[in-house]
This record gives sequence, structure tokens and C-alpha cells, in this order.
Amino acid sequence: MSAVLEPQGLAGHDHSHDHDHPHGWRRWVYATNHKDIGTLYLWFSFVMFIFGGVLALGIRVELFQPGIQLIQPELFNQLTTMHGLIMVFGAIMPAFVGFANWMVPLQIGASDMAFARMNNFSFWLMVPAALLLAASFFVPGGAVAAGWTMYAPLTLQMGVGMDMAIFALHILGASSIMGSINIITTILNMRAPGMTLMKMPMFVWTWLITAYLLIAVMPVLAGAITMTLTDRHFGTAFFNAAAGGDPVMYQHIFWFFGHPEVYIMILPAFGIVSEIIPTFSRKRLFGYSSMVYATASIAILSFVVWAHHMFTTGMPLTGQLFFMYATMLIAVPTGVKIFNWLATMWRGSMTFETPMLFAIGFIVVFTIGGLTGVILSVAPIDVQLHDTYYVVAHFHYVLVAGSLFALFAGVYYWLPKWTGHMYDETMGKVHFWSSMIFFNITFFPMHFLGLAGMPRRYSDYPMQFADFNAVASVGAFGFGLSQLILLYVVIKCIKGGPKAADNPWEARDGLEWSVPSPAPFHTFETPPTVR
Repeated sequence: MSAVLEPQGLAGHDHSHDHDHPHGWRRWVYATNHKDIGTLYLWFSFVMFIFGGVLALGIRVELFQPGIQLIQPELFNQLTTMHGLIMVFGAIMPAFVGFANWMVPLQIGASDMAFARMNNFSFWLMVPAALLLAASFFVPGGAVAAGWTMYAPLTLQMGVGMDMAIFALHILGASSIMGSINIITTILNMRAPGMTLMKMPMFVWTWLITAYLLIAVMPVLAGAITMTLTDRHFGTAFFNAAAGGDPVMYQHIFWFFGHPEVYIMILPAFGIVSEIIPTFSRKRLFGYSSMVYATASIAILSFVVWAHHMFTTGMPLTGQLFFMYATMLIAVPTGVKIFNWLATMWRGSMTFETPMLFAIGFIVVFTIGGLTGVILSVAPIDVQLHDTYYVVAHFHYVLVAGSLFALFAGVYYWLPKWTGHMYDETMGKVHFWSSMIFFNITFFPMHFLGLAGMPRRYSDYPMQFADFNAVASVGAFGFGLSQLILLYVVIKCIKGGPKAADNPWEARDGLEWSVPSPAPFHTFETPPTVR
């Protein structure tokens, strides 16, 4: 037992304890160390990110010109559905859980996560789920072609691929719930003495709130897809209008999960950015407590705005007004966060290493996504723009330029801590600029396509939309190839490179930094200030 309680690396060379630290493949399969499990999550999410990206490139190949090129409409719809499901449940969410596993114990001074073996289980559940999702392309009828939202009644007529997707999502949901229980327990019970809740790093705060959101909404998704399953196989009629069911009820249940879900995918990103901006501004985070309250209020409000996805379903006017105003209200705490980051940078001694570039890029492009979201919250405008490429542009600005850029920022920021080596700064900056430029080339034209009326999830379109689609397709391939730079930088950093200092961001440009109180030895969390 003593070897389990001792900090890693202090257990000496007593071989009776070797089973506590397995080697080779056992180190990963039986991993209970939060760092190893965090690494597994990050690599898993990167593989799924590449897979989902390849599906997206299939979509853009087809849309490069009008007419049916290579991909038949049915396969096209399967690509759009699976791209969405894989990016949301296979890439973005696991990546943030990987960050939580790595950084939360370090930032609160805990020795590990609260439930180490459950941690292992919640990771390994994701692998069969991912294989199930991917395999659904190869069964009779193919993968789900109803969009990632899996709207009834389409899903009631689909082949066995739909059942595979439902099973995969159930498994992924179970994984998320276990991970969340673990994170909440770790944060509430295992903080170092003296670390009160209002002294926790922002990343820990955002994950605490996100974990509560996950536990609240994953069972709702499970309910929606279970009802779909019983409609398909057991003679119920929840969503089958012909038998007295209501397809719109599916949308209500799905979006009651789906809207908090988009905040689950952005709140940890806010946390990462709130760590990086103070470090490279050489200042404390401006308005820490307002950041905490803003994060909490975003989470609470996210439960009362779901039907803004449903303005076109014949909602009563009072319902439209409520959801319109509630959606506008959620922009207020989000704006608080943006202004706090700007105030943190204001008159700071800023330097622009790769993590800072991605963090600033995040603020710029996420703000564009937020503003188009406010535009879409206006019910009469949304009725015009619903299911057009304007919506596609909006949520990619939030999820790619939001979640993904923050993930990149976090990788570059903590890579020296994770590997002990400095990454290649020049290649990091190349990755930033190519990602930023190609991202905007891909998704900015989609605003114009949507305003001109191009519907989403169509594999063909009239000639009037050809130019912007061609531009977007070229940008997509540039953006996809840019991500190989990240892979190169990370592998090169793992293999070696200049040794990272205890605080790799400290001795930059001859600035002397003073820290108000000595930080714990295992984290460079306390933001330094200029003397």
C-alpha cells in the first residue's frame, strides 16, 4: 500500500512494487496514472480528428463544383453525419478530457484523479465506440444519413448503421459520465490545503462546471436515442407521426441535450485561454471572480435556450420571443469573458509565442462566431437562415476557431511540461498562421453562401454558388494539411529538443519576473507579474 501512496518516482527500486508501474504495452492498457490516461485521450482524439477531417474533405471534394462529382447523395449525407458525430464525440470532447486528466491534478496539487481505475475504464470504453461508429459505413444501408442530430422520422427507416450509432453513443455517454464524476470528485475532495474554490486556476473551474453539465445532459441524449431505438424495433411510437407520435418532440429532447453540449465543448477552451493570456501578458487574469461567475451563468443559461434551434417548427410566438431573448442574454457573460481577456492583455508586457498566438486567434475568431450566433438568435432572421450555410459557418467559427484553436493553444502551452522538451517555435508559428488563414478561407465564404440561400447537407447546388464553394474547398484542404504540422511538432518534441526549464515561459526577453508566492514545484500556474 505504501508504494501506492508515495509520490511517483519516490518508491525506490523494490521489485515487489513493479506491478504498480507496468511497462511496455501494459503501461497503456492498464494505465491508472492520470498523465498516461491524459496522453491516451489526446492521441485518441487526434486520430479521430484526422478521421473526421478526412470525411469533411470528402464533403468539400464533392462541393468543389456543381453537379454530382465523385460522391453519391446518400454517401454525401453519411459523410456529413459521421463527420459531425466523430468531431463532437470523438475529437473535441475526448481532447478536453485529456487536458483535464493531465492538468487538473497538477493544478490543484492532487496526487492523481480520485478514481484511477474508473479513469482507465472511461478511456477504454471510447475505443470500441469509435470502432462501432466507423464500422457503420460498411454495413448494409451504410452509416447514418440523417445528420449528426439524427432527427426523427428519418432515423426510423434507416438500416443497421443507425443501431450501431445509437450503441456507440450510449457507450460514449457512459464514458463521459464516468469521467465527469471522476473530475468533480477530484476537484472537490483532493485540493491541496489552502486552495479554496476561489483560488483554483480558471481551467479547473471551467472543468468543474463542464463536468456538472455533462452529468446533467448525457442521460437526456441517451433517452432520445433509446426512444428512437424502441420506435425502430419494439413497436413504440414516440416520434412516428403515422402512429400518433411527434417528430418535433425528438427535437426538443435532442436540443435540451444539444445546446448545453456546445457549451461543454467551449467552457474548457475558455479555461485554457484564461491560463495562457495572463502568462504571456505578464499580468494576473483581470476579474477572476467575474470569470468564475460568468462561466457558471453561461452553464445555467445554456439549459433555457434549446429551442432556438427550432424556430422553424411552428413554435408559438411567445415561445419564439422567450427563446430569442434568453439566447441574447447568454451573450452577456460570454462578452464579460472576452473583455476580461482584453483587459488582461491591456498594457501587459506581451510576447507572442505560439500558445499566445493561438489564444489571441481564438479571441478574434471566436468573437466572430459569437456575433453570428447573436444574429441567428433573432427569430425572424433565423427563419430565413435556418439550415443554410450561414449556420454551418457560425458553428464552425465557434467549434473550430473556438474549441480547436484553444486545444492547439493548450498543447503548445503545456507540451514543455508534458515532454520535458521545448517544441519547435518556428514550426508552431507556421502551424498557427496556416491554420488561421486557411480556416478563414474555408468558412468565411459560407456566410455569403448562407445569406444567398444555399441549404446545408446538399451534395449539388445551382451555378450561382459555385465560386464561394470552390474557395471553401481549397481552404479546407489547406486547413487539413496544416494539421500535419502539429503532428510533426509534437512528435519532434516528444523525441527530444532543448530541455525545458522548470517554468519554460519565464526567462523570456530578459524580463525579470516575480511571483507573489512560491508556486508548487509541479505547476507553473501562478501568473508572474513584472517587477
